[in-house]
Amino acid sequence: MDYVSALLPPVVMAAFFIGLVVTIVKSQGGPNKAKEDAAVDAAPARAEATRQAGGAS
Repeated sequence: MDYVSALLPPVVMAAFFIGLVVTIVKSQGGPNKAKEDAAVDAAPARAEATRQAGGAS
């Protein structure tokens, strides 16, 4: 029975990792994709606007 206790942690970690990957893949796209993309695109634009406003002073 030592082999069961030796193999259990890697099997459990593998199962959680597979679940994590499946969750990430399923959450890509969908109805909120445009909103998420807009939020990501807006962040660099805000940083650039702040940088330019700070340099103009």
